[in-house]
Amino acid sequence: MSRGDCVAMEPRAVGVSKQDIREQIWDHMESQNLADFPRPVHHRIPNFKGSYLACQNIKDLDVFARTQEVKVDPDKPLEGVRLLALQSKKTLLVPTPRLRTGLFNKITPPPGATKDILRKCATSQGVRNCSVPIGLDSRVLVDLVVVGSVAVSEKGWRIGKGEGYADLEYAMMVSMGAVSNETPVVTIVHDCQVVDIPEELLEEHDITVDYILTPTRVIATDCKRPQPMGITWSKISRKMMEKIPVLRSLRAREQQAGKDVTLQGERQHLPEPGRQQAVPLSAGRRPLDTPGPEANSMEATVGSPPGEGAPLAADVYVGNLPRDARVSDLKRALRELGSVPLRLTWQGPRRRAFLHYPDSAAAQQAVSCLQGLRLGTDTLRVALARQQRDK
Repeated sequence: MSRGDCVAMEPRAVGVSKQDIREQIWDHMESQNLADFPRPVHHRIPNFKGSYLACQNIKDLDVFARTQEVKVDPDKPLEGVRLLALQSKKTLLVPTPRLRTGLFNKITPPPGATKDILRKCATSQGVRNCSVPIGLDSRVLVDLVVVGSVAVSEKGWRIGKGEGYADLEYAMMVSMGAVSNETPVVTIVHDCQVVDIPEELLEEHDITVDYILTPTRVIATDCKRPQPMGITWSKISRKMMEKIPVLRSLRAREQQAGKDVTLQGERQHLPEPGRQQAVPLSAGRRPLDTPGPEANSMEATVGSPPGEGAPLAADVYVGNLPRDARVSDLKRALRELGSVPLRLTWQGPRRRAFLHYPDSAAAQQAVSCLQGLRLGTDTLRVALARQQRDK
């Protein structure tokens, strides 16, 4: 199918939305039988016919030849790029599906892998079976980002399937220091997915692309629009925080660095005049990645918290502790999330603990950060102590 066959379906209507464009692309690809399995393509990054040929075009890009570490989305039409990266002995990073278990997996083929084995490693099954997780503390420096798209314009504007994972992954990489505004971004699509996209549809968190590869074209967009500078926390919901544990860790780090990490729907707590804003770390606490004795991070008391009859607004209740849990287990988890209280009251036999923060704002931030926290197989109950008492 030629580029000219697609001109008639390019969205030009006044007031067109991103979803309008997605639906036009999906409907067109289905009606013209332009996609392979899985079908229908609606609500997916389309696995278009000719995707392998389009992927081969990346070999003509100097940015691919120079790269040592490449991040490629797990979408089916990008399988050919993942294979080329492995064949070229580049470090291949693939985001974990829906970011459920972390941010990246590093694909590690077995020694002496044949082309057939590498081909299997490049599939979604290979991502699951031939990879190791990469933590936030890993020194990752991505040279090239390859993303899937539903639609893209020759100016570099991109539309995904609407769930926002590619944009969020990029923002998380910025927060990790893994990419910069100079890191090239490539997308690979069918010719009919290259359409006009009104610039007014672009949002602050949307990534743009530098190169578009199709079965017939290599397009350099010369896009000058800056990439997102990091995670826009005001766009992140509590529900998303619960689904994506790595987000909680990144939020704790950015909170520790003094950044505004107010979530969608939350009220930003501003410091009172003449009062230093609370940070959920005890005085003299070293950075999270600096080892040190537990006694330097928080003080633990045993028994009832001061004023248990009327818990303070700065107290956080932690319940449903495992029966065999130790105070050191909880301390370790709090340090990893960057939500260390001034003091901790441990009531292990009653399967609960109380965390004491400097003020109500710090306590509320801790409750948000610790939602979904697990010790062993048990998910802990976390709430402001006053709220828990009122139940």
